[in-house]
This record gives sequence, structure tokens and C-alpha cells, in this order.
Amino acid sequence: MLAYILWNNVCHDTLKSIIMKLLRMAVLLAAFSAVSCTSTQVISSWKADQLPATDYKKILVMGIINEKDRTLRIDLENEVVAKLKAQGYNAVSALNEHGPKAFTKMEEDEIASNVKASGYDAVITTVLLDKTKDQNYRPGDVRYRPVGVYYNRFGRYYSTIYDRVYTPGYYTTSTNFFLESNMYDVVTGDLVYSVQGKAFDPSSSAVLSSDYAKTLVNDMKKNGLISRR
Repeated sequence: MLAYILWNNVCHDTLKSIIMKLLRMAVLLAAFSAVSCTSTQVISSWKADQLPATDYKKILVMGIINEKDRTLRIDLENEVVAKLKAQGYNAVSALNEHGPKAFTKMEEDEIASNVKASGYDAVITTVLLDKTKDQNYRPGDVRYRPVGVYYNRFGRYYSTIYDRVYTPGYYTTSTNFFLESNMYDVVTGDLVYSVQGKAFDPSSSAVLSSDYAKTLVNDMKKNGLISRR
């Protein structure tokens, strides 16, 4: 009877230890997945040596993107606006507020005065610098068995090598986006901040925009351009 109780206790402790290890692994995997889901990284970031001593009240968010990528412009502007509003700023989408071609036929000074007259004290522009496609070859059979496992039997060796040689490979295509955002002080007209980022093969325009906007706003906070209000 004593042996049975001891055995049960040992089994219970062992099972408990295994469960705790599995839980810790699950937490680590979840954390890794959260990090790996972020597909956008900052390539370079710059800010002016002397930032204007002002608390921006109204920020115009403008995507300067080709008309064929209208969906991307809509998503980018809306996501940047949403992220800025979450920090307590009054941000406005240029597309929603002024339409797709509001500033296209204006001279430089006219654009500046129009923006200032509309009550904005800062403008954040985002442009799609480049979009590239990469092709990667994936072999059809990537299984590996130690030499001693399949070399010592002809049939096993033949079937393994045959599968590896005759299973066709395939190509995968990934698309990378290179974007640049600038922040201008409307009162002085000066560039106060600039950042370039790269998005690795986002699954959709919405995912790209959300991820880029988060990266942009976090970098702006890091550089002291904005703070939570």
C-alpha cells in the first residue's frame, strides 16, 4: 500500500512537472509569435536638432501614393490617424477631409497657406518609395535522414533519394514595401522628423497599414515628437 501511494505521488509530481514545462513553452511561443508578427522595421530615422517648442493641436495626415494604390492610401491615413488619436492628438486624414486631389494644382506657397488657414500646425506625409518582389526556390523534399539509417539498405536508400530527386520544387514570391514619412511644422515650414521603414511581405493593405502606423508612432514617441496626452 505504501509503495502504491509513493508511486502515485511520483507520477503526480512528474505529470505536474511536464504540464508546467508545456505551459512555459506555450507562453514563450506566444511571445515569439507576437514579436514575429511585426513585419515592419525602421531602416533610418532622423529628427531636427532643435524641435519647435509647441504642443501640436491639429495634425494633417497625408498619404502621397499613386492613385492605383488608393486602398493603401486610405488604410495608411486612417491607421496613422487612429494611432495618433489613441495618443490624444487631433489628427485628420487628408483624403477624408480634403479629397484625393485637394492640393494637386496649387503652388508651393499656396499649399502652405491653405494648410495653415485650415488650422493645422503639423503635417505628416507618407510616401511609398518602392515595392519589390523577391522569388525564393523551395525544394520539394527537404527530409533528412542520418547516413546510417538509409545507406545500409538499398531499398530504403533508393526510395529516399528517389523522393528527394523527383519531388518537384516550387517558387514562392514575397513583396516588400519601402515607405517614408516626414513631419513638417506648419508655422515654420521646416522638416522636423523623417523616417524610412520596410514592410516584409504583408498579407494585406490593412495589415501593412496597421503595422506601419504602429511602428511610425512608436518611433515618433521615441524621438520626442509626440507624447501621450
